[in-house]
Amino acid sequence: MIVALKHNWPKYLIEAWALGMFMVSATFFTGALELPGSPGRALVSDPLLRRWLGGVAMGLTAIGLIYSGWGRRSGAHMNPAVTLAFLYLKKIGRGDALWYVVAQFTGGAAAMLLAGALFPAFTAAPEVNYVQTQPGMAGVPAAFFSETAISFGMFLTVLYSSNCEKTAPYTGIFAGILLMLYITVESPLSGTSMNPARSIASALAAGNFQHQWIFLSAPLIGMSGAGAVWKAWICRKSEFKCSFQG
Repeated sequence: MIVALKHNWPKYLIEAWALGMFMVSATFFTGALELPGSPGRALVSDPLLRRWLGGVAMGLTAIGLIYSGWGRRSGAHMNPAVTLAFLYLKKIGRGDALWYVVAQFTGGAAAMLLAGALFPAFTAAPEVNYVQTQPGMAGVPAAFFSETAISFGMFLTVLYSSNCEKTAPYTGIFAGILLMLYITVESPLSGTSMNPARSIASALAAGNFQHQWIFLSAPLIGMSGAGAVWKAWICRKSEFKCSFQG
């Protein structure tokens, strides 16, 4: 673990930075679209259209981070569930996985705590509410099921695309588009997290950890399940490059 930290600490800092920037973007665009009197709320009255615009903003944010110079260097996981699913597939070592997860939680939490300290009225406004992810009107079971399903779909898409030579360069774009669609359609059910560090960062800043077990467990179950499906069935096809570390 110490050896990994000594050699790869810049990658861990990048992971912290990347999720921090994602959280800042989520906070800003949520306020810009949802706060009363904001330009987005004034111009767009339809909630579905506002969710789509928010999805576009966050999809583009993810794509920008993934394809940035720093994002390319670390792989832009930005998500403990992604990192641990890659660990299960032996695509990352245990030392790197540990520090990636620590960095992701730290970066996301630091960004939200800083945003809350610098812009308390904006960040704590009910329409923004620290961009918390919580079960929607359909309840806890629906939130858990949908988080598991969208996490499964996202990671399977990433694996499928990144391991196929023709589509590998566009994996980040596919992930961003899928995030946009999820936010538009699924967010009323759970808030569209798929990311334990993202949800805990908001919960910590808000001081509200209710139902966070959903957002800690469902993404891990969904992405690990996608990894298991990939490893057992899909990657055996000749067109995929399924390299695993020893």
